[in-house]
Amino acid sequence: MIFSVVGCNYGDEGKGLVTDYLCSRSPSALVVRHNGGAQSGHTVEDFDKRFVFHELSSGSFRNADTYWAETFLPDLYKLGDEYSDFFNLSGIKVKIFASPLACITTIDDILINMLLEESRGDKRHGSCGMGINEADTRNKAGFFINLGTLKTMSADSLFLALKHIRTHYSERHICELSLQNKNSEYLTLLRNDDVLRNFSDVVFDNLKYITVAADEKELFGKYSDIIFETGQGLQLDSLNEENIPHVTASRTGLTNPAKILNKLNLKLDGVFYVTRSYLTRHGAGPIENQNDSLKDTYKFSDLTNIPNPWQGEIRYAYFDTVEKFLKLPKKDVSTLNYGIQKNLVITHLNETNDCMLFKDNKIPVSDFANNPNIKAFFDKVYLSSTPFSNDFVPFE
Repeated sequence: MIFSVVGCNYGDEGKGLVTDYLCSRSPSALVVRHNGGAQSGHTVEDFDKRFVFHELSSGSFRNADTYWAETFLPDLYKLGDEYSDFFNLSGIKVKIFASPLACITTIDDILINMLLEESRGDKRHGSCGMGINEADTRNKAGFFINLGTLKTMSADSLFLALKHIRTHYSERHICELSLQNKNSEYLTLLRNDDVLRNFSDVVFDNLKYITVAADEKELFGKYSDIIFETGQGLQLDSLNEENIPHVTASRTGLTNPAKILNKLNLKLDGVFYVTRSYLTRHGAGPIENQNDSLKDTYKFSDLTNIPNPWQGEIRYAYFDTVEKFLKLPKKDVSTLNYGIQKNLVITHLNETNDCMLFKDNKIPVSDFANNPNIKAFFDKVYLSSTPFSNDFVPFE
């Protein structure tokens, strides 16, 4: 079976939890990371263990393997820490496969991202400071390093390639952004060759964790289930005009999975759309029906999205209407030219007394699941009231 896990909102809905659930039911699963990069933070709890996944798949506690698709932007500098932290916690050595066409995020992408976001002051876009948009922009300009090429390089040749990019692209790009005269530590680091040397050495060492898979269809055929784990949510899709410029640089719905599978003459069997029982947003940008008192009223607690200099504090809000809730999932599914099973997973219900929080009223989740519009669109609804995927309850 082939499934995709997609967030309905601004991220932080529980996509890691759902991925863990699907992998727990699979004899052998390959989880495909297909959009964004290390800025994702998907939390999974396994009894007394808790881990936030960034580049490894959220099925890793279930011994699922990870695959980085061509549309994923791995940060090989950070990978080593995540890999070793997870191994030390779980004792599991995750197998990571990758498309040879997947292009890496570089230290210059991250530094330019931080420099640019810092320069915006109180008009920030909500970036995590992880260089995803800058990597995407650089790749489109033709200055990319993909994993297939990287596997043939040495640390010295990687350093020279990064130095070439810095000389012929980064400096020009900094000027295009009018950042060349900023008094910033990030600009200083962007002109320090030791930074590139250290980055090259660490990246080259972390390549040992990755196996480049030249034949995607052959790889997929080795598993009973393929699960596309999406980062961010539909509200942050790069083409969601309502939220531009406060969006991510990638497609956050079914677009990437459908394109990848179409090349292999395969199709999705189903999608799991995920939402909390209320709205959240971590980072700058609009959010409908924001209400700062919700956190205290319902005793909300989020250990993953802690306040930080890049995204501030997580914000909470009511949903608007059921029709508006369905707008983006309907648009997302309409991009396919074939039918699939559509599932909805509602998380964090324990925090809202088994209710969905809408601006006009608090709707018991049973009434919400029985709403004619919800029933007409979704084939099945799952309810989650704990951090553990074993506790998922199908709504009957």
